Amino acid sequence: MDDSSAASSSEDRAGREKLAVDLLLSHVTISPITRSRLVDIGYTSGSADLSATIANTWAQQFVASSLDRRFSSTADARKFLEGRLAELAQRLEESERLAVNYAARNDIVLLGRTITPDGRTLVDRTLTSSDLEALNTALAQATAERVAAESRARTAGPSELSITNPTIVALRDRRAQAAADYAKLMVQFEPGYPAAQALQEQIASLDSAIAREDARIVNSRTAEFRNVATRESDLRRRVADLKAQLNTQQRASIQYNIYQREADTNRQLYDSLLQRYKEIGVAGVSISNIAIVDGAQVPDSPTSPDLLLNLALASIAGLGLAFLVVLGLEQIDEGVRDPSQIGRELDVALLGSVPRMDDVEAEEALKDVKSELSEAYFSVQSNLSFATDHGFPRSLMLTSSRPAEGKTTSSVALAAAIGRTGKRVLLIDADMRSPSCHQYFELPNDAGLSNFLTGSEDWSALVLPTDLRGLSLMTAGPTPPSAAELYTGDRLKDLVQKALTEFDHVVVDSPPILGLADAPLISRAVEGCAFVIEAEGVAVRGLRSAVNRLRQANARIYGAIVTKLDHKSAGYGYGYGYGYGYGNQTEA
Repeated sequence: MDDSSAASSSEDRAGREKLAVDLLLSHVTISPITRSRLVDIGYTSGSADLSATIANTWAQQFVASSLDRRFSSTADARKFLEGRLAELAQRLEESERLAVNYAARNDIVLLGRTITPDGRTLVDRTLTSSDLEALNTALAQATAERVAAESRARTAGPSELSITNPTIVALRDRRAQAAADYAKLMVQFEPGYPAAQALQEQIASLDSAIAREDARIVNSRTAEFRNVATRESDLRRRVADLKAQLNTQQRASIQYNIYQREADTNRQLYDSLLQRYKEIGVAGVSISNIAIVDGAQVPDSPTSPDLLLNLALASIAGLGLAFLVVLGLEQIDEGVRDPSQIGRELDVALLGSVPRMDDVEAEEALKDVKSELSEAYFSVQSNLSFATDHGFPRSLMLTSSRPAEGKTTSSVALAAAIGRTGKRVLLIDADMRSPSCHQYFELPNDAGLSNFLTGSEDWSALVLPTDLRGLSLMTAGPTPPSAAELYTGDRLKDLVQKALTEFDHVVVDSPPILGLADAPLISRAVEGCAFVIEAEGVAVRGLRSAVNRLRQANARIYGAIVTKLDHKSAGYGYGYGYGYGYGNQTEA
C-alpha cells in the first residue's frame, strides 16, 4: 500500500512539473536583437511582478548553467589530458633512453646539437668528427712541411748555405780579412816570413771551419726532412684510423637518428598537450562571456490586449480575405449559365438558345422539323431575319471561341431552316483545319474550298447537292499547309459574291476564334456573323476575348446563339422552357 502511494505521488509530481515547464515555455519569448549579440527575454502573464521575476531568473539561470557547462567540460578535458600527458611522458622517457644507450654502445659522443623551429634535433658534430678534423689539419701542415724540407734537402748546396748562414758569413769575412793581410805582406816579404806563415795557417784554419759548418748544415737539413716525413706518416695513419671509425659511426647514426626522431616527436606531442593543459586550466577560472545588461523591470501597464493593434490587424486580415475571395471567384469564372447573361456580359444580342439533346442525335433531330432542335434554330432564323433591313443576311459566318461548341451543327441547322422556306442556300465548310460538314450529309471531301482558294476557277463544280431541300454544300477540301495564308487574299470574298448570283443565301462554317487567325480573316468576306456559345462552357473572360477579336477585325456581329442549354437548370422562363416541343408531348 505504501509503495503504491509513493509511486502515485511521484507520478503526480512529474505531471505537475511537466505542466509547469509547458506553461513557462508557452509564455516566455527569446528575441535576438538585430545586428548585435544581445537577446531580449520576456515573459507574459497576468502578474507584472511575476513576469519580471521569471524573466530575471531565466537570465540568471542561463548564465549559471553556462558556467556549469564550462566547468564540467573543462574538468573532463583536464582529466583526459592528464592521462595523455602521463602516457606521453613515459613514451618520451623510453625513446630518449633508447637514443642515449644506442649512442653509448656505438661510441657516438656528441659535441653539439641544434633544435630546429619545428622541434627536430640536428647533430652538429661528434668527438670522432672533431678529432678527424684536427688531425686532418695537422696532416695537411705536416705534408706541407715535409715537402718544404725535402725541397731544401735536395736543392740546397754549400754556396747557398754560405750565403744564408750567418756563421759561415762571419767566417768568410774573417778569411777575406786574413787573405787581404797576407797579400799586403807578400808585397814586402817572402812566403816564409813568420807573419806570413801565421796568416796562411789562419786562412787554412778558417777554410776548415767553413767546410765543417757547411757539412753540418747539410746534415741538419737531411735530419729535419726525415723527422718531418716520419711525423707525416704517423698523422696519415691516425687520420685513416679515424676515417674508418667515423664511417662506422655514420652507419650507426642512421638508427640513432630514428631513435632521436621518435624522441623529438614524443617531446613535441608532450609539449603541445602540456600547453593545452595549461590553457584549459586558465580558461576554467575565467569569467563567463554572458552578462545581463539590463534586468527586467516591473511594467507599469499591460502589454495586451492592444485594442488599436487588434483593430488594425483585423482590418488587414479582412481586406486580405476579401481580396482572396474576389481573386478566387475571378479564377473560378464559369461560362454562360443563363442566356440573359449574353447582353450583360458580352454586349451582344441574343439570337436564341438551343437545348441539349441527350437522347437523340443532332442529325436525326434536324431532319424532324417538329423537333426541339429544329424549332430552336427556326427561332434563331426568325431573329436573324430582323437583323438587317433586307431580312436574313445574304452571307453569314458562324464561329465560336473554341471547338465542339455546336458551331457546325448551328451552320447546318440554319442552312436547312432557310432551305425549308424555299430559298436556295449554299453552305461553305471554311474550317479547313478540322472539316466536318461533309460528315452530316455523308458526302466525300475530295475537293472543295481549298481547291478554289488555291487557284481553281470552276467553283460550281465544287458544289455538292444534299438530301435537304434547297441546301447545297461546298466541302473544305484537302487540308492545306497553311489555311490562314489562303484567307489573306480576296478569293473567298469573290467566291461569296459569285455564289450569291446563283444562291439566295451563303452560310459559312468558320474555324474557332481563340488561337487562330482564320475567323477574323473570313469575316471580311461575309455580311456579318453569329457567335455560337456553349452553355457552361468557355469562361466569360474567353468569350469577351473572342468577341473583341471579331470587333477588332471590323466584323458585324448580329448576336450570339447559346447551345447545349439545360433549360431546367437555367430556369430561363416560359418561352424557352415551354415553347420548344409544344404539341409533341403525349397527353397523360
